[in-house]
Amino acid sequence: MLNRIGFSLAPGAAERAVRDNELLVSQHWPGPRTIAVVNGKGGAGKTPTTVLLSAVFARFGGAGVLAWDNNQTRGTLGWRTDMGPHDRTLFELLPEADRLLGAGAQSADLAHFVHHQAREKYDVLRSKPMRLAQENRLRSADIDAIHAVAAKYYRLILIDSGNDESDPMWLRMIDHADQIVVATTTRDDHAEAGALLLEALEDRDERSARLARRSVVVVTQADPKATPADVAQVVDGYRDLAREVVAIPFDHEMVDGHLRLGALAPTTQTAWLAAGAAVARGL
Repeated sequence: MLNRIGFSLAPGAAERAVRDNELLVSQHWPGPRTIAVVNGKGGAGKTPTTVLLSAVFARFGGAGVLAWDNNQTRGTLGWRTDMGPHDRTLFELLPEADRLLGAGAQSADLAHFVHHQAREKYDVLRSKPMRLAQENRLRSADIDAIHAVAAKYYRLILIDSGNDESDPMWLRMIDHADQIVVATTTRDDHAEAGALLLEALEDRDERSARLARRSVVVVTQADPKATPADVAQVVDGYRDLAREVVAIPFDHEMVDGHLRLGALAPTTQTAWLAAGAAVARGL
């Protein structure tokens, strides 16, 4: 306001940080990038993290962002995002993978299978949570086929994962990941599960160990009664395990229902932008 009436004031540190973060998440990398959002405990915030990071990258970087529900046990990504004009899922896409990878396929063909988020400009590939777990399981080759299609048509692929770290679906996702994001709340069991997951990846193989060391941890204050000290304790506990740790404040708009970045409080949106920038620094 002062600049508009003739003063010449430089932006403050907070405004410069926001501008820098916007530039980071606006990048287009050479070749597709895959981000796996993980935690071995349910309710740790994997789906909100997948949705809101997808919205950040799409809002500032433009189209070409896919959120994919790779969950064999009642994945909720589809329930927390808008549904398109159909009810198709990855199970309808999979038989069409070869055709979609063919020379004659077009990007508009994906609209038959993904659900476009009109407000925030990314797409969602749903699972089928109505099916029993054994009916939702995919083979490693199925994950390869779906990922090949996603990598052909999207520049960023964010994968919401299940809780079974021994499942072939989960392990093959890690094999395709360029970066992992550990989602956790301030609950002790969520935080401990995320830390144990990073330690297990360190022991799996050299590539997985590198992903663990370069990981980003997003600590969501899901409990409104959690104190700043509770949040700081979880953040500090991860500092030696991950490349960056970002805290997200409590926001009523994240508790239930559809998740939209634009509906969050400004401070929460700024925190998710910082989380996206942390991820972007590792891609």
